[in-house]
Amino acid sequence: MAGSADLSLLRAEAHSPSYFSLLRGASGLQGAPVDFCIPCNPYFPTPEMFDVLQRNITTILKYYPSDTGPITSQLCSILGLKSQTVVMGNGSTELITWIDHLLVKESLAIPIPTFGRWTDQPLETGKRVDMFRLPEAQGFALDVESYVRFVRARGSRVAVICNPNNPDGGYLPRRQVIQLLDELAGLDLVIVDESFIDFVDCEPEPSVADEAAIRHNVIVLKSLGKNFGLHGIRFGYLVANPALAGTVRRMLPKWNLNSFAESVIFMLGEHMHDYQRSLRLLAADRRSMFQQLSALPGLTVFPSQGNFIMVRLPDGKDGRALRDYLFSEHNVFVRECGNKLGSTSAFLRLVVRPQQDVQRLVDGMQAFLLAGGPDAGVPARRAVSAYQAPAGPAPAAYSPPAAPYQPAAPAAYSPPPAAPAAYPPPAAPAAYSPPAAPAAYQPAAPAAYSPPPAAPAGYEMPATVAAPSYRTSPYQEESYIMPATRDREPVDHLDAPQAHPAGQRVGASPPARRGEPAAHRTGSAGSAGHRAASAASAAPAASTASTASARPAENRSGAGGRSAGRAQIRSDGRRAEGSATVASAAYLGEASGRSSGRRPSYERAEAPPAADRHEDPFVVGGDDPRHGRLDPLDTSTIIFDNNTGPFSAVSDAIRGYRAGSS
Repeated sequence: MAGSADLSLLRAEAHSPSYFSLLRGASGLQGAPVDFCIPCNPYFPTPEMFDVLQRNITTILKYYPSDTGPITSQLCSILGLKSQTVVMGNGSTELITWIDHLLVKESLAIPIPTFGRWTDQPLETGKRVDMFRLPEAQGFALDVESYVRFVRARGSRVAVICNPNNPDGGYLPRRQVIQLLDELAGLDLVIVDESFIDFVDCEPEPSVADEAAIRHNVIVLKSLGKNFGLHGIRFGYLVANPALAGTVRRMLPKWNLNSFAESVIFMLGEHMHDYQRSLRLLAADRRSMFQQLSALPGLTVFPSQGNFIMVRLPDGKDGRALRDYLFSEHNVFVRECGNKLGSTSAFLRLVVRPQQDVQRLVDGMQAFLLAGGPDAGVPARRAVSAYQAPAGPAPAAYSPPAAPYQPAAPAAYSPPPAAPAAYPPPAAPAAYSPPAAPAAYQPAAPAAYSPPPAAPAGYEMPATVAAPSYRTSPYQEESYIMPATRDREPVDHLDAPQAHPAGQRVGASPPARRGEPAAHRTGSAGSAGHRAASAASAAPAASTASTASARPAENRSGAGGRSAGRAQIRSDGRRAEGSATVASAAYLGEASGRSSGRRPSYERAEAPPAADRHEDPFVVGGDDPRHGRLDPLDTSTIIFDNNTGPFSAVSDAIRGYRAGSS
């Protein structure tokens, strides 16, 4: 026995344990286990690439990576893709998760056995998963017509295929995949998981990513970690039309890729020939490994286009027992498929590795299969109906070693050299340069545009243009005076003026002020005299004309008096000769209506003669009797005292009109 190990780690419910868990639990084993469980590329990255990463480890770990934009652009420039159709994720599993949340609404169809996240993820979010069982008798090959009928019969809205499929490695040729896309064009979404497509060597252009970029409901998923054998970096991408790609891209974090992923992507341009060479080496190893496994007694081997091969143990042999035996006795770690839907413990998935590692695996399996029991002397392998043996020379007959197999002790481990203290930051790849904006682009102003000509210096508004509404005179021919409501009496000092002695200007008395003498509150003495004096100083001729006649005594009492006083104004709105009042016929009609109880009639007043027409009755100093309260204050009649405090420039005794001004 090579050592002790914690075999409970191998009995995970859904997935195999991580390699780090195995290292922590395999302290009794001689060296690290040989991993036939996790799909990898043993020939890429190259040792030179690992040396660059090791020298730059301090910088990679210490500084933030770029956001996803420039990393995606660099990958697209290498692979010949358009960046608006590509979304990069922190591993293909992150993209599967977002596709399920955003684009799978109710149901999903998937052939089984397959990659576990395509069944587990939608089940975890409450979707219906319609599982199409791949027949073992046909080598787990997918029949397109049968799958299409299944999807339509179940009413699935999303369909998924993995090509090559995991864990059997079955491959559907490109023409059949396009046929499937055409048949399912009416679904919400069709997903083609091409995580292992780079390992296909049976046709030169197996991917349908170019079709996904132009179809309305197709997504192609790819895994760089599986292709490069760098699962720890966690980077994958999808290809779809710009609308679908944008839907997923908007939900991803801005920095969802790490510095290791960025470093490898920018190194990839200089090492694509190394990557292509690694794929050819791995294809050769796959053919050789297939032949060696086929020589084992009772083992069924399924053809594969991935970087793994699935086998079925003979009846009576359990895959879990073989897994534990290989791990504890030969320090070999394999994937037993009993926890995959559509599979059993009789199936194992074995990763393609170089010849020396495969020999170690074959020796352990040979010992287990020939260890007595009903399996002794079984045929070398059972035929698989869909299997076609790959071209190539037949392997030499296998003979087990004379002595029991003892794994060679690994060379003494020495830690990698530490990065130099003064390590300079890595230079950017020589071939990469950010795109520059076009030098010749300048937004031009419209050719036909010219600013409007300026108004001439002597321009005046035409006489025919109507004045603004707020400057319109009530005497204009088309003016309309809004009457007071019938149930409200007019304010006294806004009503028609009372009669005054000759020499006084006719007008309404101002509102009473607190503390004024009684004479100040009337419209007969001080206020009338003050207004008459003010009007006389502003326009002597007009003042004399306006006070030529006195109003009859009966005009000073009641509504009847007000009505009689207004009788001096003609119904056509013109001023009666010698009259002291100018008013419109509409105003007379309203006043008469109040006094008599009749409904007042409202007519438009005809404009007075030009000599009597004012530009604006609201201008200070106007002759409109309704607005006599707006006459200017004659400061010549006001006495200022020595009190200059705020709001006290005029003494309280003379705050109103002077009593002796009349």
